[in-house]
Amino acid sequence: MTKKTNRRILLAARPDGAPKDSDFKLEEVAVPTPGSGSVLLRTIYLSLDPYMRGRMNATKSYAASVEIGAVMTAGAVSHVVESKHPDFAVGDLVFGQQGWQDYALSDGKGLRKLDPAKAPISTALGILGMPGLTAYTGLRNIGQPKAGETLVVAAASGAVGSAVGQIGKIKGCRVVGVVGSPDKRDFVRDELGFDDCLIHRDADFAEKLAKACPKGVDVYWENVGGAVFEAVLPLFNPFARIPVCGLIAQYNATGLPAAPNKVPMLMRSVLTNRLRIQGFIVWDYAAQEPEFQDEMSAWIREGRVA
Repeated sequence: MTKKTNRRILLAARPDGAPKDSDFKLEEVAVPTPGSGSVLLRTIYLSLDPYMRGRMNATKSYAASVEIGAVMTAGAVSHVVESKHPDFAVGDLVFGQQGWQDYALSDGKGLRKLDPAKAPISTALGILGMPGLTAYTGLRNIGQPKAGETLVVAAASGAVGSAVGQIGKIKGCRVVGVVGSPDKRDFVRDELGFDDCLIHRDADFAEKLAKACPKGVDVYWENVGGAVFEAVLPLFNPFARIPVCGLIAQYNATGLPAAPNKVPMLMRSVLTNRLRIQGFIVWDYAAQEPEFQDEMSAWIREGRVA
């Protein structure tokens, strides 16, 4: 092969609030050469996910922070362009954690081969990847949706939320999405088949949500935090379940919001309604990935999930 320059994006500084261009650095270096037992990968598709904002911080979390001067972490679909590894051949399509760069070396650990005959390779970053697995396992283990229940999904047009809602429909739920704009609302309602979808920026959002959930809320998928949760809180039915997957509204926060203390209201509802609130990380349920791949692939083939 003809070696080209490897472009990679490094974390140059810890962001204070919303990330800025100056928090990153574009670096061009020589494409590395694989040694014995390794492969050279060329990125085809790169995933950009909300969790990356947390990895830019130095605070303790469920995963290690990206070091200053290191390549930003990310999942990627790649071609094997050179191989000195017995399990991988040139031309193989794989998924792995290559980060924000054109080329990467891998020793094969964590690489998963992809079969384009089964599904488009881009789905390894979406519905058949980490976002889909997050939706599948969070609902299965925490949300536990049942036919006839009402499921509310925050950030419903995103990679995780869109999968949550579609799985909820398969399980027989009334599914109500929450998004930030009319075009997202139309996509969620008209293309994904949610029963209803609301815009959280509307002044009367809380009233609209109550009308969209006339029987209350049995499962609330938390992707956002903040005002959306506050609107859902009065609607919880007894024994409602709340999988806490993300808190997008807080990722760029530099301090606590100036607002009334809602903790007493929350704790009263937790007690009187016997709520189950559980945070989780997708890899808590990594052992369920084979089942997820089988069931989600079948739903895609049947046209039940887009």
